[in-house]
Amino acid sequence: MKPVFANSAFVTAPERLFLRGGTWRRVPLKVRYGIFTHPEAGLVLVDTGYGPRVTRGPRSPSLRLYNTVLHPELVLEGQPGTVLRKLGFTPHDVGTVILTHFHADHVAGLDLFPKARIIAKAEVLGRILKQRAWKSLGHGIFTELLPADLASRTLDVDGISPREAPLGLGVGRDLFGDGSVLAIDLPGHAEGHFGLCFTDLPKPLLYAVDAQWCTDALGDERHPGFPANLIADDASALVESARRVLAFRQVGGAVLLCHDPAASPYDFAQETP
Repeated sequence: MKPVFANSAFVTAPERLFLRGGTWRRVPLKVRYGIFTHPEAGLVLVDTGYGPRVTRGPRSPSLRLYNTVLHPELVLEGQPGTVLRKLGFTPHDVGTVILTHFHADHVAGLDLFPKARIIAKAEVLGRILKQRAWKSLGHGIFTELLPADLASRTLDVDGISPREAPLGLGVGRDLFGDGSVLAIDLPGHAEGHFGLCFTDLPKPLLYAVDAQWCTDALGDERHPGFPANLIADDASALVESARRVLAFRQVGGAVLLCHDPAASPYDFAQETP
């Protein structure tokens, strides 16, 4: 059940924005999402990446502003529909979508999967659906990207049975009841942010999502500071989450981050911007 991670878009940013001591050179950051098949749950997506609902067509003024500021460049060959077809599937074959958090670059393709079960933080989703648009904009969250029936299709990850994760990672939520995929709370980046530990691989893999934007930034001396820490939900919690991820890696675990520009053996394809 080795997962693969496709790249939906590139967002270019100065290196020193996401890596303390970095240069001013602009680096294309990936926007990954994951795909794997579970023997009982079937085809599963981990987030959905960026999609055209962010970059074109009818959008709210706040979403247009968000797109103007970040200017994501979509990778057409990396969009979920295209990647699924290359793997021999269609979007209708996706039975479950795991949402690690609700930022736009993780939910923009949800409209492709109207029948899929959603695994996410239900309490966080409830707050998002009630809060005002201006507050959501500051956190990169846009309810217009969320299907109207999302809450009714959501299985609360916090209600799933706990299980000890490998290599000292702590307790996770056993998403499929067999210990193969554990949801690991990694607070700080966004409210309710969690990663996934794939335990059945020869080397356990922690998809740490946005615990940092590149693996070099996991160490204390390389954590990005101002202004990157301004967009964190909880800057001190983010530092602690990064330390846990690094500790897991140092004792033999594999780590993958959503935006890391470096190639990974788990990448579905290697694209250039």
